[in-house]
Amino acid sequence: MMDDLFGSEPRDLPLATGAVVLGGFALPRADALLAALREVVAQAPFRHLITPGGYRMSVAMTNCGAVGWVSDRSGYRYDPVDPESGRHWPAMPEAFAALAADAATAAGFARLVPDACLINRYEPGAKLSLHQDKDELDLDAPIVSVSLGLPATFLFGGLSRNDRTRRVRLSHGDVVVWGGPARLAYHGVAPLPDGEHPQVGRQRLNLTFRKTR
Repeated sequence: MMDDLFGSEPRDLPLATGAVVLGGFALPRADALLAALREVVAQAPFRHLITPGGYRMSVAMTNCGAVGWVSDRSGYRYDPVDPESGRHWPAMPEAFAALAADAATAAGFARLVPDACLINRYEPGAKLSLHQDKDELDLDAPIVSVSLGLPATFLFGGLSRNDRTRRVRLSHGDVVVWGGPARLAYHGVAPLPDGEHPQVGRQRLNLTFRKTR
């Protein structure tokens, strides 16, 4: 069973204890975020990772920060080196780190100092299956997720894969923060509908900030 919240959510929407959507929180900084993102992607281009089961992910991704999240036939892990270039991942832009810290504070958490930013690019039809963010050694810090570009349907469940899942429309500039009792909640993104965003084009870009150590 899913709760369809389209058209009814307030500007800030609590999802669960420890989880909230901060509507439009990143909007005033969107231009700076996109400019910084272009610099990151120039150094570490988007790529489609392979899961341990051998499947090609529909979402393209890259990273910045001290470590980056990678996946291949050997498993999921954080690595300080980009396996495609053999170089360290690009440094996290100040605009990214400042937004992550401010969003965590606005959601009621201690100021976040992320060491990893996972950057996902969704093109029409791309999706992210329900999963938990559990590869981090530090599970006390919250996750901060920033939406840019086309609107998407965010799926947010409970601590079991079979728990009821809420469907929330996320638009350009929305930020989701979850931690505390919701830190290991299952979440995902439904297949992205086609469209055209005036700044980002036919795609959605997602910045996910984590403290891994």
